[in-house]
Amino acid sequence: MQSNSSMSISTRIVQICLFFAAAIAIFGGSLQMYLGEPTTTPRLDNVHRFMAGIYLSTGLICFWAAYTIRAQKTLVYLLAFGILLAALGRSISISIVGLPEPASLWIGYLVPEILIPIIMVLAQLRRKD
Repeated sequence: MQSNSSMSISTRIVQICLFFAAAIAIFGGSLQMYLGEPTTTPRLDNVHRFMAGIYLSTGLICFWAAYTIRAQKTLVYLLAFGILLAALGRSISISIVGLPEPASLWIGYLVPEILIPIIMVLAQLRRKD
């Protein structure tokens, strides 16, 4: 196995994107699991916390993929696709029910959800190691 200092720039970019996605999903999933959606129906709170568990577990998978980046090929594309689908879901929500307040916060969530998967895929395509 090569040392981290000889890791290609493209591999390092993919790794950083995965660690960033992991941090967001682990923090966000944990927070949403704890908070739930108590001001709505029990059914929606149940679905919300279930999805929070999936969000949290995806963060753990992103962390593992980043940590073992040299062995990762297809998983990087699958995770990028999942992040892009999350951005699509957020975009559909915004188009149907509007942008939550404060708008800048929600746009701040959406922009990385669109950019990170694109950066990941482009860097992954350039990986040589």
